[in-house]
Amino acid sequence: MTALKLGTRKSLMATTQSRLVADALTQRTGHAVELVGVTTEGDVSKALLAQMGGTGVFVSALRDRLLSGEVDFAVHSLKDLPTGPAEGIALAATPLRDDPRDALCGPAKLADLRRGARVGTGSPRRVAQLKALRPDLDVVPIRGNADTRLGKVSGGELDAVVLAYAGLTRIGRVDEIAEVFDPDQMLPAPGQGALALECRADRTDLVELLGTVDDQATRAAVTAERMVLAVLEAGCSAPVGAYAAEIDQKLHLTAAVVGFDGSRQIRLSASGHPDEAERIGRGLATELLDRGADQLMGERE
Repeated sequence: MTALKLGTRKSLMATTQSRLVADALTQRTGHAVELVGVTTEGDVSKALLAQMGGTGVFVSALRDRLLSGEVDFAVHSLKDLPTGPAEGIALAATPLRDDPRDALCGPAKLADLRRGARVGTGSPRRVAQLKALRPDLDVVPIRGNADTRLGKVSGGELDAVVLAYAGLTRIGRVDEIAEVFDPDQMLPAPGQGALALECRADRTDLVELLGTVDDQATRAAVTAERMVLAVLEAGCSAPVGAYAAEIDQKLHLTAAVVGFDGSRQIRLSASGHPDEAERIGRGLATELLDRGADQLMGERE
């Protein structure tokens, strides 16, 4: 049996999560999976993510390999996927989501950091929410993989950095976490902690095969979150957080748009049946817009 070729970014985090998917797929279907490393625009550029056009810079090269037939399927961090459909590409599976929360890495919890402490992040969403929690902080824009960012703390350049808890877990760096933020403190990025498996839409046999690792509760939650982004026409350069989870057979969604300086925010919640995830997300986003979310996203410091 010929091994399936899985396209993945080459970073430690990307290859680790892709290997987890490969192993799960092999266990469930018996198909061998071979990882194929792909370099994306986001991997080679030194610019901040928001300056590169944001969402999609880690995805396009992998999708090109799918369409050309060089790889059979690709694994992405779902928060990196653009919300619009990609011609010829199917989102075949969203495996069981890992913990979606953000984590503060450094020697102390957020409340215990010195006044004016330097905290690093490349995410406008995290910047805005950090400033809402601690207006006195000096929030510093940074890029690089998790090791690079953590090294800025151990090297004394920064007092702390904020990273995704799921990613730190995957690469075995949880010992460096000082605090994990509850979504009430800091809403995660839509889709954070979840993975996306894509393949060519005309490979119906492969869509079915990859579907064996799909998790319906995860798909419903991230569908609602990403619909908020889609309706707001926002990407990773906008200070938008959203988190949905199924509790007692109902899908509960919370989303917020935060001013870039952290001084103002619009935060709303909605709930409904998981089968209505798109409607829940669309409705909540519409309500956010009615409350002035577009003006808040358009502001800059």
